Amino acid sequence: MKQEVEYELARNIRRLGHLDIAGGGQVVVQGDHVYIGHMKPPMGTSIIDVSDPANPSVVAHIAPPDEWSHTHKVRVCGDVMITNVEQDRRHFLRKGDRIAGLRAQGLYDAAIATKLGVEPSDIAVLQDAVARGYDSGGFRIWDISDKAAPKLLSYVRTHGFGVHRFDMDDRHAYISTEIEGYVGNILVIYDIADPSNPVEVSRWHMPGQHIAGGETPDWDGYGVRLHHAMRCGNELWAAVWHAGYRVLDVSDIANPTVKGSYRFPQAIPEPTHTVMPLEKRIGGRRYAIAIDEEHDHKPGRLHGFLWVVDVTDLNDMEPVAAWDLSERLCPWVGQPGVRFGGHQYREKLDGTLIYVTWFAGGLRVLDVADPFNPQEVAHFMTPGLGGAAPQSNDVDVDDRGLIYLLDRNRGLDILEMTL
Repeated sequence: MKQEVEYELARNIRRLGHLDIAGGGQVVVQGDHVYIGHMKPPMGTSIIDVSDPANPSVVAHIAPPDEWSHTHKVRVCGDVMITNVEQDRRHFLRKGDRIAGLRAQGLYDAAIATKLGVEPSDIAVLQDAVARGYDSGGFRIWDISDKAAPKLLSYVRTHGFGVHRFDMDDRHAYISTEIEGYVGNILVIYDIADPSNPVEVSRWHMPGQHIAGGETPDWDGYGVRLHHAMRCGNELWAAVWHAGYRVLDVSDIANPTVKGSYRFPQAIPEPTHTVMPLEKRIGGRRYAIAIDEEHDHKPGRLHGFLWVVDVTDLNDMEPVAAWDLSERLCPWVGQPGVRFGGHQYREKLDGTLIYVTWFAGGLRVLDVADPFNPQEVAHFMTPGLGGAAPQSNDVDVDDRGLIYLLDRNRGLDILEMTL
């Protein structure tokens, strides 16, 4: 006889408000406003008034520059906002670059589709994308002194796919982008003191990426690239996908140099998405939090999960703990098209609470006061439309302690801890 399982969808968290809005890739809160970078065109960037968290309201929306781009990442510093511009469905569409070569081998569409891992009907879509090309990728800088009427100050076009995730402060933007002559995203730092005229000040890349400079990658495709780098004092903590992470010294902003390097074992299947150190030491030692991003999970392999790493000595960094969510605690595991494992955390580690988005596992709040034994203290999962699995993608927390949880597919939840 099959036993019914009761799932605890929320613990020590309650919902204060909800906004039914298109899903997104990033959520950022500053003051009484939340900024969402939406996942898919024609949605772009939304600015939301959350002064009354029970009744959030959209005050402005900015469309992508064209129907082929998404602007799913956003950052804000004072009255300046930066949004990325990246080719939508970029990895799928770039498969079209291989069609001509496969045709030259005498293959027909059905065989080409098998080689590319697509449907035969996709071949025409891919050919159209190749013929159309793509030159919109980059980033845009906005004046948001009037939240209801953002004003475009500049549009920097980079190359290829364009810009993915990035960081910024009041002087610099730390951009992860494709650049001509390199394979995969690299770091490009811009001076944005004059946001109407961003000026490139330096670049950094992994050895092997600069093919125009004579380097040769020892990996296939885009397995080693910058995901994004976070500024922490005079360091940039750079997640470099299947190569783990690097710690860069940017005390000389014109010359970033590697001061620490860590690569997770090859047995770890998922790439490193984000890494940052805690702002305060614990027991005199320095720790960082790293998280993998789950992709197409294969049964029997590890899920994407979260790491605690002792980084006191950047020449001898060592993971001291890992945290994973049991599949038994999530009612949506195994549904077609549903990602389950880790993705991202709030990119401000000012205490020992880590706010983590776990795709179908929703929001998990972990306490790493004991770095060797992370403890979950709260969580929140809520189904989407029609009972669909959540795909919790990003999270931020405001000065009031309210939590803003963004779903990849649809919806913004405003939450409050009840501890």
